[in-house]
Amino acid sequence: MLSAKDNDLVTQIEGNAPCGNLLRSYWHPLALTEELTASRAAKAVKIMGEELVLFRDDEGQYGLIDRHCPHRGADLCFGRLEDGGIRCPFHGWLFNVDGICLEQPAEPRESNFRKKIKIKSYPCQEINGIIFTYMGPGKAPALPHFDCFVAPETHSFAFKGYLECNWLQAVEVGIDPSHASFLHRYLKDHDPEYGLQFGGMSGDSEVTMTSVLRNHVCPDIKVEENEFGMRLITTRQMNRESMHVRVTNLVFPNLIVIPMTNDICISQWHVPIDDKHSWWYAIFTAFDDEIDKEAMRNQRLELYSLPDYRPRINKTTNYGYDPEEQRTTTFTGMGMDINVHDQWAVESPGHIYDRSKEHLGTADKGIITYRRSLIKAINGLIEGKPVPFLFQGEAGSKLRGPVAIDTTADIHSWNDDWKSQDKNKREHSTWAKGAGT
Repeated sequence: MLSAKDNDLVTQIEGNAPCGNLLRSYWHPLALTEELTASRAAKAVKIMGEELVLFRDDEGQYGLIDRHCPHRGADLCFGRLEDGGIRCPFHGWLFNVDGICLEQPAEPRESNFRKKIKIKSYPCQEINGIIFTYMGPGKAPALPHFDCFVAPETHSFAFKGYLECNWLQAVEVGIDPSHASFLHRYLKDHDPEYGLQFGGMSGDSEVTMTSVLRNHVCPDIKVEENEFGMRLITTRQMNRESMHVRVTNLVFPNLIVIPMTNDICISQWHVPIDDKHSWWYAIFTAFDDEIDKEAMRNQRLELYSLPDYRPRINKTTNYGYDPEEQRTTTFTGMGMDINVHDQWAVESPGHIYDRSKEHLGTADKGIITYRRSLIKAINGLIEGKPVPFLFQGEAGSKLRGPVAIDTTADIHSWNDDWKSQDKNKREHSTWAKGAGT
């Protein structure tokens, strides 16, 4: 458990909160590229408790600036996109992507007043369907050469979803390997399809992932701290010959990298909107076949509405809970899709869970390790120490992967087998050769 003081320390991000200051030291997803349409390339956004406006200028550059005009506070998300920037409809003040005031039409021509005006702005960059922003001090760090960043557009798909909870609750479900045996348990096996299977196993086993999780509820979890955060290696001994191995990752501070199928991995960020709400952003990355983006999008639109990306099944519908289904079909009674299960798990403790009331066990070693690193990093920043897990220049370009795999292997050689399987997958990929770690 955490003390009430430490719980506040790791959850509060608004204003000048120390955790918020730490998170600002990293790049974060801000919006999907598709949210800025050809007819309207601007929208209001909220991140880290700040009200901002995101826009794309007529040269294709992205800008993230204060939502309110510094003249008299008008809302710039209604601004006109013209003349190299976004123009306030109130008095015509024009701002570029760097927050510099380019024009003040109502001021005398000889006036230099506009040169004294600059509003808050943050740099942005677009990668594989997501617009990222850096909101911290000084020069932005480099993004590592992870699969989700370097994969070609044909092998990537991005989406997002809204959560009514603090960002940390969402991160922690991703580093909790044992919950899948219960939260995502199906009482009968099913053919793999989106949202139904927890993952797809490689190897020669014909055993379904759902049966592995159902029948082996006490996995061995190994946590390896490394240069980007930590790797979790979760094993379940299936019989005398076979081991189930699942390798997942936490890229500090808020990126989870996990396997979805034999060919696709998911890189998922949990980004604070404010202290009580968050977004998940995901890039689905394929190593072999090109991704059918239309099919992936249609699958998710069955669960999420547009343009707000809110889940259709949520707390107002009791997460679709059906007691008869819980008795006969699923462990939760909340439908067949694991995304709904996870949503209930992170939202049901409340907007900000009071961790002083919890009781962590051996299976929570990933969460314990992560919290220790998070608290150390926050306190280090307060004391003026360098922010951890930041990369500049070659340090970032040398980072690959991270490896995310779900497989069965020989009981005696499993620790070598999963590494070999990842190497083989990359060697046969059209783009990922030599990109493992």
